[in-house]
Amino acid sequence: MPIIIDNQFREQILHDITAFPITYFHDELASLPNWTGPLHWHPDFEIATAINSTLDYQVEQQHITLKPGDSIFVNGNILHSIKQISGNTPEPMPNIVFSGTIVSTDTSEIYQKYILPIKQCNALPFIVFRHENSCHKEVNRLIKDIYNCLREKNQCYEMIVQRALSSIFEYIFCNFDKLPKNIATRIQINNQIRIQKMLSFIYEHYSETITLEDIANSANISRSEAGRCFNSYMGISPVDALIKYRLQVAHRMLNEKIYTLQEISCACGFNSANYFSRQFKKNYGYAPGQNNKLGK
Repeated sequence: MPIIIDNQFREQILHDITAFPITYFHDELASLPNWTGPLHWHPDFEIATAINSTLDYQVEQQHITLKPGDSIFVNGNILHSIKQISGNTPEPMPNIVFSGTIVSTDTSEIYQKYILPIKQCNALPFIVFRHENSCHKEVNRLIKDIYNCLREKNQCYEMIVQRALSSIFEYIFCNFDKLPKNIATRIQINNQIRIQKMLSFIYEHYSETITLEDIANSANISRSEAGRCFNSYMGISPVDALIKYRLQVAHRMLNEKIYTLQEISCACGFNSANYFSRQFKKNYGYAPGQNNKLGK
């Protein structure tokens, strides 16, 4: 199931918050160019697991390496992205995105006492559960059980998932003081707000002719400051980030197999089909016409 991002670069989650507010994903990377997901955020929590390959999970400005068997918990409204860095086939990477209200309603004492403090902790953007750490063995087992339940959907699976997530939150709450914290400076917080604004602008206007100044103005900063923000988060310039996103959209359109190269190049903001093809090959190593032949 592909990642779907709205015009604020927040992932669109398909679960019904009034029913069972959790969505299970798998095999997302197979549909993404270079098996790499875009930098995005969403208000819900996320848990993801490396199964067969090594993954680079970027959370804010940090890069966390997940080896097979490792899982990561990402807090809500935190910038993150994923890239597969080993293996010759796409990593299945099962993951769940869920609201804390799956454990209890947000007005309940349980939510206010045990879920909200975690959600509101800016110093806890993520937690890594290593497969070789004996202290994490039970949490990793619970995560695996959740994936199995959501995949098979046997009788009473919702209650099993709810109990498992309650146990995971219990572990986090009881070990809260021991968990590694990442205290963000005011500059880092401001930079995250700026990058979110600029990414939102790129997503909304990628099909138009936009300049570096346009991107910088969306966050009310100078062009040089915009460049520093993008370099610190993504290691590329704002214009390169724009081209990268345009190519990601083009890759998705190519997979739909209903558009011509000319239609795709125009829809994605490229000046011509030839320029689009050159950029596509430069970034992915193969021509757009080979997209259906190459899995990566």
